[in-house]
Amino acid sequence: MSGDSEQRLQDLIVYLRTIQKPNKPIESVGVHDNLFASGLLDSLAIVQIVLYLEKTYGIDISAGGFDPERLSTMASIVDLIDKANP
Repeated sequence: MSGDSEQRLQDLIVYLRTIQKPNKPIESVGVHDNLFASGLLDSLAIVQIVLYLEKTYGIDISAGGFDPERLSTMASIVDLIDKANP
């Protein structure tokens, strides 16, 4: 990961801590682990992540079509951010 990507990952982790389930620490989930299958997030979190990406990075998810897989891991979310904000 580049320096920008690493910072975006750290910012994402800070955000995910605000919406994660309380019984699952984010440190127990790897960047390539599925955030939903791991039990860190529930289905409502997808909407919250979309709003975070739109507000923080100006990413219009609807413009590229919504694919929940693009929001399933921390790595895929950072990749989405990197592509939208090179």
